Amino acid sequence: MPSHSYAAGKIRIYKRGRSRFWQCTAFVGGRKYRKSTHEDNLIAAREFAEDWLLELQGRHRTGNLKHEKTVNEAAEQFVIEYETITQGERSPAWVRGHKDRLRLHLLPFFGDLGLSEVTAGKAQEYRMHRIQTSSTGKPPARNTIHNEIVTLRQVLKTAVRHGWVEHLADLSPPYKTQGKISHRPWFSPKEYKQLYEATRRRITEQKNGLHKRHAKDLHDFVLFMANTGLRPDEVFTIQHRDVDIVDDEATNETILEIEVRGKRGIGYCKSMPNAVRPYQRIVQRNKPQPQDKVFPTNHRKMFNALLEREGLKTTRDGKKRTAYSLRHTYICLRLMEGADIYQIAKNCRTSVEMIEKYYAAHIKNVIDAAAVNVRRVKPKNLNPPEPVDDFD
Repeated sequence: MPSHSYAAGKIRIYKRGRSRFWQCTAFVGGRKYRKSTHEDNLIAAREFAEDWLLELQGRHRTGNLKHEKTVNEAAEQFVIEYETITQGERSPAWVRGHKDRLRLHLLPFFGDLGLSEVTAGKAQEYRMHRIQTSSTGKPPARNTIHNEIVTLRQVLKTAVRHGWVEHLADLSPPYKTQGKISHRPWFSPKEYKQLYEATRRRITEQKNGLHKRHAKDLHDFVLFMANTGLRPDEVFTIQHRDVDIVDDEATNETILEIEVRGKRGIGYCKSMPNAVRPYQRIVQRNKPQPQDKVFPTNHRKMFNALLEREGLKTTRDGKKRTAYSLRHTYICLRLMEGADIYQIAKNCRTSVEMIEKYYAAHIKNVIDAAAVNVRRVKPKNLNPPEPVDDFD
């Protein structure tokens, strides 16, 4: 990164990433201030920085230069508070996501800014910066940038609570405020049957004992996921002491009751009856201890290879299917069977709004044709026209 110092080290001019504009920092009153020169010419940028330094020094002498907290300081306070207050309510991976977004992207851009300098315009500059400086040449996904702005908003909320800034800047994107609602990639009933029949065939194809064992694990994993609706990260943390086989009084069926630890902290799941037999096979095969994981191995490569071989890896919209698609399949199949959307949301530890937005809007069975195809009965004409009399 090119950098130049002037005015006995009180000014530093540098470029950041792929930005064509020079940035500058100035040291006044023992504090560092940063600003973009909006100049791509070094001489013009130096003139801007020197004028800005004189302005800061003048404001410092008259007492009009406000000493405010920086985004770095607010972010440090946010991480301390968030990690402590949400202990046990948010998964460690979720908390770590905030830290990673701050460390990798947000603080290199906003860190040295005063909190009052984080405006709607600066947030838009950040979005442009992320798109223009992508290391892969491909701009980050819209949802990736959205999550980064969410983290930034949490930092600013922390600053507001402590009185370090008076109000929260409007960080909403000025364009495309409502993205296109897309269908979560899932397996239709026909595709799901094709998938589990393929995993069953794979068992018979394997001759090696270890490979056959892995094929059995994958087959039971697919059935278990599609009949519980668990997230992949939840499945891989479940221990055998978290699972109970019970006779459900409401349905008179044998199901699994699972204590789940994941994105939403601790929750509970009641499975479909078809999840019981795969779990019993896992217990019989592994002879586990209570603290052993139900799925100690992630067979991601085998699963993806099977999807590719069966032509199921992508949907007709070009979206890639993953293990998460089995959760989406569970939700969609339950909606198609007419299950109560509120109970599905509780069992999947998500919200009714999320299910309505990403699942129910795409399931044809949710629409009641009898309620839609209503025809108003046309009333008989109560005021018929008067007869025309013919007179000679």
